[in-house]
Amino acid sequence: MKLAIYGYGNLGRGVEAAMQSNPDMELVGIFTRRDPATVVSKTGAKVFAADTISQFKDEIDAVILCGGSATDLPELTPMLAKDFCVIDSFDTHANIPQHFDAVDAAAKAGGKLALISCGWDPGMFSLNRLYASAILPDGKDYTFWGRGVSQGHSDAIRRIPGVLDARQYTVPVEEALEAVRSGAQPELTARQKHLRECYVVAEPGADKRAIEQAIVTMPNYFADYDTTVTFITAEQMQAEHSALPHGGFVIRTGKTGRNGEHRQRIEYSLSLDSNPEFTANVLVAFSRALGRMASRGQTGCITVFDVAPADLSPLSHEQLRKSML
Repeated sequence: MKLAIYGYGNLGRGVEAAMQSNPDMELVGIFTRRDPATVVSKTGAKVFAADTISQFKDEIDAVILCGGSATDLPELTPMLAKDFCVIDSFDTHANIPQHFDAVDAAAKAGGKLALISCGWDPGMFSLNRLYASAILPDGKDYTFWGRGVSQGHSDAIRRIPGVLDARQYTVPVEEALEAVRSGAQPELTARQKHLRECYVVAEPGADKRAIEQAIVTMPNYFADYDTTVTFITAEQMQAEHSALPHGGFVIRTGKTGRNGEHRQRIEYSLSLDSNPEFTANVLVAFSRALGRMASRGQTGCITVFDVAPADLSPLSHEQLRKSML
């Protein structure tokens, strides 16, 4: 399968590394909006200007989009879905239906297949919420993220005028997590489940009060949470916040039995040293499924809910039944 990477930040570099563990895939090239001469591939892959990608229509089976959800992907995914099979990790949950509709229209117009919101949440966590709710219909779902760096939230802060760099940590409220695990099924607001810690490097002379206000009032990102904003130097950012860990939990508690006499709990967790590298590995695996589904003639937009598990694996159905079933 011939793949292209569009965008070469942390996620793009993670995709490039992930492909090294997938011998059934070939990297055609990296497409960047920066000057290609200034971008050095970790694996020696060819680097091209982003606006030349249309010249490669016949050479690429799928494009993995590695932009940010705040402003990049809402524009890029529909634009490229007209000409290529594409996959993205759009993670603004509230806007997924709108994004799906835009990408679906573009992909159908071009006779292509697109897979959106593919990563670990949305993505792997979404699948576990679906499985758990189907298995325990008399129950309640809870999702906790962190403690870790959110790429999407950090990117959203960096788009604010006056911000040079930023890291945003999502932190579960421990008391809420333990209450859920007890089976009590509490009603929790977003604010009761998570805290958001923001570390920001501001431009010299920037209005820090305005930056802080823009962060804490940002809809879909920070407005519904207790959020702290700490301004630090670039040197502190490099020394104390250069890693990108993350993780979290999907928990469903429920009851089974004729009278609901038995409590059951399903819990799926992730502990990640590198958020972008793990997300990249999810994207690469689902790219395989995207290619297989496209080869069967499917078009339009899909999500992880529409992908059969066997299409993710390089193993044959016979091998899967023998080794994993």
